[in-house]
Amino acid sequence: MKNYLIAAILISSCFAQFLFAQQNTNTGIFVDPKEGYYEDILKALDDYTPSKSKKKDYIVDFNGLDIPKSVDEFTACWYNPPVSQGRTGTCWSFSTTSFLESEVYRLHNKKVKLSEMYTVYCEYIEKIKRFINERGNSEISEGSEANAVTRIWKQYGVIPEEAYTGLKVGQKFHDHKQMISEIKGFLQNLKTTNAWDIEAAVRTVKSILDHYMGTPPKDFPYLRINYTPQEFLANYLRLNPDDYVDVMSLKEKPYFKQVEYEVSDNWWHDSSYYNVPLDLFMSSIKSAIKNGYSMCIGGDVSEPGHDGWHNVAIIPSFDIPSEYINDDAREFRFNDSTTQDDHGLHLIGYKIHNSRTWFLIKDSGASARNGNAKGFYFFDEDYVKLKIMDFMVHKEAVNDLLSKMAK
Repeated sequence: MKNYLIAAILISSCFAQFLFAQQNTNTGIFVDPKEGYYEDILKALDDYTPSKSKKKDYIVDFNGLDIPKSVDEFTACWYNPPVSQGRTGTCWSFSTTSFLESEVYRLHNKKVKLSEMYTVYCEYIEKIKRFINERGNSEISEGSEANAVTRIWKQYGVIPEEAYTGLKVGQKFHDHKQMISEIKGFLQNLKTTNAWDIEAAVRTVKSILDHYMGTPPKDFPYLRINYTPQEFLANYLRLNPDDYVDVMSLKEKPYFKQVEYEVSDNWWHDSSYYNVPLDLFMSSIKSAIKNGYSMCIGGDVSEPGHDGWHNVAIIPSFDIPSEYINDDAREFRFNDSTTQDDHGLHLIGYKIHNSRTWFLIKDSGASARNGNAKGFYFFDEDYVKLKIMDFMVHKEAVNDLLSKMAK
């Protein structure tokens, strides 16, 4: 009887392992590219040309996978509804502005919609100044990082969206394609002619920005009180930009120190990122969101397991099995550029399912509006572990992490 019992246990164990392996083995499929929300943006901008590409996309086969289906499944912080960044590379401003709107509510119980484009306008001015000072040896593009927003707010303040949208009359979507082309063309001419007059350059770039985005107000009324941008930050929002910290996890830099995040969008070479091992990086994210702190995250969104039609991001087993995701796997992908600094997002919620953590992500990008959960993604914890490079959060949410930093 004892031998039969042992045999039954062994058979049950093997069968359970077989089922587990089956459930955790993903397959890929080829699918025809579909027109989505981004094509709707192009049509609204009168710049749409049907794609002639016949190459199929290779993605995860999501059929039968046990994945979240609705935003309602998640425990979430307060957040404003998702908005589109249009045809711009300004996800950094949209995601961080969304995060700081949630912070205003968390700290002061105020619901406010802030202008992403005021920050973008001011950021361009700072990029131009550095370009001149560096004699053309500085990044000029639409991209930036989350901590650009707090840096700009400290210097220029912030304004509500109702006071400055950055849209021209009748314009439905933001579109900076022609604007950035003109700015780059102007700056290239300065570089060619060695015309390094910073005041003249700033005046010209402001005229380009004013044409495409409108001129930001020097002051504005809000709830029947008049504010300057600096007064609005200090007296109404009452946020301290210095209360927010950036955390990254890359093996190429020393752990438990503040380092530079070496990507092109960190064009001013900020070196205030706290670099920590992956296990602490992940535990800090989970602890923060479970304790009511949302955060900005940044990383790679160009993966076969990242699909806007399902609003889901996973790491398929044919990429790397879950148990092998560690500091080395993460560094390898960043080092050979299969992980890049693609996109900024706002992590606003979580759910526990089958002992795994899923994260609710608010996304200003077009692909997030292709599926049923318009403006959202559901990220499996492995996706964050392998593909999300950094996050910004209130310092109180990561006191334990900060206490471990080298003095």
